[in-house]
Amino acid sequence: MYRIGDEKVVALNDVSLEIKKGEVCCFLGTSGSGKSTLLNMMAGLEKPTKGIIKIKGKNVEKMSEKNLAKFRQKFIGFIFQSYNLLPALTALENVSLPLTFRGMKKKEREELSREVLDAVGLKKYITHKPTQMSGGQQQRVGIARAFVSKPPIIFADEPTGNLDSKTTHEVMNLMLQIAKDNDQTLIIVTHDRSIAEYADKVVYILDGNIEKVEEK
Repeated sequence: MYRIGDEKVVALNDVSLEIKKGEVCCFLGTSGSGKSTLLNMMAGLEKPTKGIIKIKGKNVEKMSEKNLAKFRQKFIGFIFQSYNLLPALTALENVSLPLTFRGMKKKEREELSREVLDAVGLKKYITHKPTQMSGGQQQRVGIARAFVSKPPIIFADEPTGNLDSKTTHEVMNLMLQIAKDNDQTLIIVTHDRSIAEYADKVVYILDGNIEKVEEK
C-alpha cells in the first residue's frame, strides 16, 4: 500500500505464492497490475506494509538495508528492460561489476566474465561499450552480468520489452538455458503472453491480486 495525496492505493492484496528452486516463474499482467511491485518486494527493493517474504529461509522484509544489500549481492541477480549498463564501461567491465563488489581479484573476475560473455555469444564484443552495441547485444551483456556470479535467483523485469520478436526468442532461450544449466530460479515479469510460454509456472496478476496460477 502507498499514498497518492490523501488517497490510499493498495498495489498488492492478499498475495500468497511459493516458488520452488530451479523453477521458471512468470508474473503476467497488464501495466499497473502490481506485477513489478511484487518482484520489487521479493527482491527487497520495496517493503510490504503487511506480510512475509521468505527467501532461502530468511525474512527479507525484516532485513536492514545493509543486510539486504549483502543478501542481494550473494543470492540475487537482476535483468532489466532498459539494460542498465554503465555507458563508460566496456562489456567486460559491466559484467565484472558484481564480482568486483564481492572482492574478487581482477584476473579471476575478468576470466569469469570472458567465459560468460562467450556463452552469450559476445566473445568479439568484450571491449565494446554499450553505445557500440545493438539492443539485443546490450541485453546479452545484461544477462551475462546477472548470471556471472551464479546467484540462486534471477529476477528479470520485462527483459525483452525493448527487443524485436527474433531477438526476444533468442534472449529468452539463452536465459532459460543458463538458468537450467545452473539450477537457478528465474522469475520473469512481463505483459507479453508469448513470454509466459517459456515458464514452468505462470502467475496471472490483476489489480494487485493473483487471479490464477498455471503450472506446466
